[in-house]
Amino acid sequence: MSYSDSLTEPSKVLEHQEKDLKGFDDHSTESVEEAPFQEPEQIVRGAGDITNLIISDEDNPELPALTFRFWVLGIGLATFGSVLSEIYYWKPQNAMVSALFQLIISYVLGNAMHYAMPSTGFWRYLNPGPFNIKEHTCITIMASTASVTATAIGIVATLDLFYGVTLNPGAAIFQTFASQLIGYGFAGLLRTLLVWPTYALFPNQLPSISLLQSMHFGGLLNRKKMKYFWIVFWAIFCWEIIPTWIFPLLTAFSVICLADNGRSAVIRNIFGAGGSNEGLGLLSFSFDWTLITQAYPLYWPLQTQVSSWIGLGFGYALMGGCYYADVFQGYSRGLPFMSTALFAANGSSYDQSAILGSNHQLDPAKYAEVGPPFMTTTYAVSLLMSYASMGAAFSHILLWHWTELWEAFKGFNFLKSGQDFNDIHFQRMKVYKEVPQWWYGSLFIVSLSLAIGMAYVGINTLPWWSVLVFTVIAFILAVILGFIYAVTGFQIPTGGFVQVIAAYVHPQQPIQNMYAKMYGYNTGYQTFAMLSDLKLGQYAKVPPRATFVAQVSGTILGSIFNYVLYKSIVDAHRTDLINPIGTRIWSGWNSQEVNSAAITWGALSAELYSPGKTYFQIPLGLLYGFLAPFLLYAMHRLFPSQRIWSYLNMPIIFTYLGWLPYSVNGMWWPGLIIGLYTQWWVRTRKPRWYIKYNYLTSAALDGGSSIIYFILNFAVFGVSGNAISFPTWWGNPDPSVISVDHCMANSFS
Repeated sequence: MSYSDSLTEPSKVLEHQEKDLKGFDDHSTESVEEAPFQEPEQIVRGAGDITNLIISDEDNPELPALTFRFWVLGIGLATFGSVLSEIYYWKPQNAMVSALFQLIISYVLGNAMHYAMPSTGFWRYLNPGPFNIKEHTCITIMASTASVTATAIGIVATLDLFYGVTLNPGAAIFQTFASQLIGYGFAGLLRTLLVWPTYALFPNQLPSISLLQSMHFGGLLNRKKMKYFWIVFWAIFCWEIIPTWIFPLLTAFSVICLADNGRSAVIRNIFGAGGSNEGLGLLSFSFDWTLITQAYPLYWPLQTQVSSWIGLGFGYALMGGCYYADVFQGYSRGLPFMSTALFAANGSSYDQSAILGSNHQLDPAKYAEVGPPFMTTTYAVSLLMSYASMGAAFSHILLWHWTELWEAFKGFNFLKSGQDFNDIHFQRMKVYKEVPQWWYGSLFIVSLSLAIGMAYVGINTLPWWSVLVFTVIAFILAVILGFIYAVTGFQIPTGGFVQVIAAYVHPQQPIQNMYAKMYGYNTGYQTFAMLSDLKLGQYAKVPPRATFVAQVSGTILGSIFNYVLYKSIVDAHRTDLINPIGTRIWSGWNSQEVNSAAITWGALSAELYSPGKTYFQIPLGLLYGFLAPFLLYAMHRLFPSQRIWSYLNMPIIFTYLGWLPYSVNGMWWPGLIIGLYTQWWVRTRKPRWYIKYNYLTSAALDGGSSIIYFILNFAVFGVSGNAISFPTWWGNPDPSVISVDHCMANSFS
């Protein structure tokens, strides 16, 4: 038996997950398509059990995928999703467009089209039978692909807000095309490593495939499940109006903050969570699912969540302790407790234009006059932890997954076609024509050529050789971090790591640093997204070529409408977006973070991060993080019976050590309670309910809350032009007087 066969045979997967894939012993459950006579009680673990028992292998190869309904609904929902994602990019809540939201909408509209359109004569080509799972999955993939604000658009917006540079619309859009589609070329090369094998589980897709199969497969069980789904969907739809508009105190309910009522800055910093950059949110409880879902309590494996909880727990002490101990001089200089903006030595906003020349490069004479910028303590410590997470990811993969990497890349095995995997879903997919490697290779070459060409349009961003260098870096990161994402569902941010390299390749050039990040980071991020969608296509038995078309089409549409909405929002709310704190409705914290990193690393890396400088310790986080997994690995080898050493995941712990100093923080404590309840108690005590309804519950909650949040954004939150505020009362206080959680009075800054 070949290595790939042994790795993907169900019984071998379970053994491999529990013994060899140290640190990735994910839970699993049993069959979503459970037959009436099956009443299993055992608690199963391992990717093999999930893919064989929870996800049905049912398929009908005769069902069409790229139908008229697909194109109409795919284009419509991709446009809708890209617009909504760009709106969310400028919100303090850090919300995202849920793929489940689009999945539900497309189900309703797809069935409506089927029943409304004739199905005889010519119409049978436009309405070829009932709305099916293949076209439904393709619509979802196309829409979700478009529904992420591209890093390229974030950079274009940052140039507009902080540099006074407005790129030609064509150049901006084509840059976005290029950076997105390069990642797709990578994904095609990595299918043998991170899509087809069973261990490539992609837990984030489990709610989607559970809902898709419940919607489209017949049987009494699925009818009961859909009834349950709609009950939960409409319940959360109605409920979300209360915490998001009528009673916003429920977005961050804290007894400690209510008792203090904004009198103490220390209480606000540690316990506050109701407003943008208010506080760490210790013991703050949100009842708003649009926030709680950001903790992924219903579908992240328990092990992933445990590592995140450990990181958050120590993060409260780390952030508060460092700030009041005046680490990085944030406290003594009077800087805000939380902000991603840059500040002058006296605590005012840093005027970056005063240190840059006409070519947007550092002017040493001007810098000597103005002086260095300063970061808030919490933001600086967060950056250090981010670099530590990146360093830990490298050593974690090398220590625990060297065998898989070697087998995939030895003799360029990952480029060879005709490989076989003893995965039940992979075997079902053999009836369809696979996308040949040359499709992905051609897409990669065209996209890379476009990227190089666009680098010389408008302003010179990067020389051609630099585009190539950072594209190679992105591929290496995609391979290493793709393992963690595929198995745990957790994405490790790599933007800071890329900017460290860019600082040495392009010193004193902030714009070049941002674009190096785009090609060295965003392309890898797109690789993860495409790999995840390819896995969903495999689970749903969608012809691979149809998945390819859906992904590329969604990317093109998303790039266009991301740009259109960015221009509209920035032109209308420029003042709020530049403000370091922002408002309850609008915040430019994402763009401020992009700019802060570009200035500190792009323009001032030597001045800020060299030995003896204020922030010298931050890049050393790469070294600290790289060494940390060796300790766990050594303890595991010394004490193999103590499972804790292989259970902890250091990249995730480091990431969440630095996760708190961003925007609002009311979701973590309810996330802990829900995650522990569902992924431990329900899974082990009520396995039948968990099998049938856990992932469906996640889908219903995400879907209902996403739809009502979208409606409220346009109806009352001002996206359409005029905001309609709910009358102020104790549960919705006047923001000019006190924050919604009663933790930040306007007398404190």
